[in-house]
Amino acid sequence: MSFVDETLNRVPQPLRDLLVRHRELVKFAIVGGTTFVIDSTIFYTLKLTVLSEKPVTAKIIAGVVAVICSYILNREWSFKNRGGRERTHEAFLFFFVSGIGVILSFIPLYISSYVFNLRVPAVSLTVENIADFFSAYIIGNLLQMIFRFYCFRRFVFPDEMTPDDVPGELTDDPRT
Repeated sequence: MSFVDETLNRVPQPLRDLLVRHRELVKFAIVGGTTFVIDSTIFYTLKLTVLSEKPVTAKIIAGVVAVICSYILNREWSFKNRGGRERTHEAFLFFFVSGIGVILSFIPLYISSYVFNLRVPAVSLTVENIADFFSAYIIGNLLQMIFRFYCFRRFVFPDEMTPDDVPGELTDDPRT
């Protein structure tokens, strides 16, 4: 029995059914949390040691490692039962969608900072930091997560087509 199955067996029944139905989403969220920890750990380790004078370089290195880990974990775990694309095409789409997701995650921070002007000296440093946290880490990450999950399922890791799924033919499958 896998770790996930053992964990699910400990969850109360009504919630267990919901989690099983949305298994890919749960795995996707776990991968996101894992890569957030990877990104943060590498960033702060580099920033506080060898790259203390170059925090942007530390963030770029941490981000690249986290995105590569995200691709591997999503490919091999979250969406392992999907496929249908050549790996190089799949990887290109993954990194393209992830790039758009990064842009989406900055939009709420931009609005908070430059539309609502929640910046020092217009507001206190505490208000600025709280606004930045909620706009970037809460709203921005939620937007990015929803977009990436939809695009990963729809475009990057689509359901594999079987010979019976030839476009244009009628099937008994209710999804068509």
